[in-house]
Amino acid sequence: MNFSKKILSNGVRLISIPMPASPTVTVMVLVEAGSKYETKDRNGISHFLEHFVFKGTTRRPKTADISRELDSLGAQYNAFTSQEFTGYYAKAHKDKTEKILDIVADMYLDPTLPEIELEKEKGVVIQEIKMYEDEPSRNVQDLFMELMYGDQPTGRNIAGTEETVKSFSREDLLLYRSELYVGEATTIIVSGGFDEAVVDHVEKIFSVLPKPKKFEKPKVIESQVSPKILIKEKETDQTHLVLGVRAFSVFDPQAPILRVLCAVLGAGMSSRLFTKLRDELGLCYYVSASPDLYTDHGIFQVSVGADTKKVPETIKAVMEELKRLKSELVSEEELRKTKDFLVGNLYLSLESSDELAQFIGMQEVLRKPIKLAEQVSKEIEMVTPEQIKALAQKLFIDQSLNLAIIGPFKDNSPFLDVLKF
Repeated sequence: MNFSKKILSNGVRLISIPMPASPTVTVMVLVEAGSKYETKDRNGISHFLEHFVFKGTTRRPKTADISRELDSLGAQYNAFTSQEFTGYYAKAHKDKTEKILDIVADMYLDPTLPEIELEKEKGVVIQEIKMYEDEPSRNVQDLFMELMYGDQPTGRNIAGTEETVKSFSREDLLLYRSELYVGEATTIIVSGGFDEAVVDHVEKIFSVLPKPKKFEKPKVIESQVSPKILIKEKETDQTHLVLGVRAFSVFDPQAPILRVLCAVLGAGMSSRLFTKLRDELGLCYYVSASPDLYTDHGIFQVSVGADTKKVPETIKAVMEELKRLKSELVSEEELRKTKDFLVGNLYLSLESSDELAQFIGMQEVLRKPIKLAEQVSKEIEMVTPEQIKALAQKLFIDQSLNLAIIGPFKDNSPFLDVLKF
């Protein structure tokens, strides 16, 4: 695997990833515009704008003009919004490269943002917000971020609230887009079996992006002196919880260690948490452990869907596994299995043009030094049992604990005694 990177005169970063044997091509545009860039009254505008660009362009004035053309190409296409960036992409047979490039670029560069569609799309986005609120396994993630970061952009829902979405005007969208959708904040990735001439075409198309200085997001404020619990009382057949601590940014050299630590705990059906909570104790259906690292903050979290009658027991079992990592070295045999799992899954995940575009593109949009799969694998291989234990001792301390719960509970008293190391 190899790639080329070029920075255009207006600051646009263009990455091409040739995959000569691939029958497909993915065109992806990523922009440094996400919920971290929003003020409180504009919470959700990044996500709303991502929706609204599909409402038409000058050359494709209706939503159906865009979707019909992409469907006629047999393309897979979508868009997404995160805390730190928004993405638009299309994937199709390599013979359709020029066409999907034209459509994705048209949506990104020339959306009309029609006033007549504004109220209808507000209704759509509000229904999306309500849908996720009705999915406790998803909603508990938002609750956890609210608990961790409170009333700052990182603690707010990426989709916004019903109130903020209702308040957006076309002028708000135009202003926000002019502030953030600029050359310096834009990364274009072309991945797959494309002809090299396409790269010159991309450069020509995106050279029209304006060159003003990139809008900077406010810094995350980290503040915690004792364990915190947040409960959303809801009648559910299963209780959903997230237990986690503050970690570090995506640039921290300890990131590979945390990745391996999380995999020991919760990656695969032979991981410690899966084996203990599901196989041995029968407490849950799903359990996972994962890092979530950003440019200026990060978290470690364990997510569980547990038997409502056994939530304290579930939390206690999770805490015991975290304590084990603080007190015992991971065996060489278990570490070998975990590393093989991570490296194998890494390569399996990069077989398609869209996954490879995302893998490289998301490193670039976060302004990380781009690492290929071989470099990531090498970092994983270098992690030692001693490093895992030292990191666990550093991260897993009482004052950093956070627990978010959605379930039929009125107060946090059943969980106070078990939420300690």
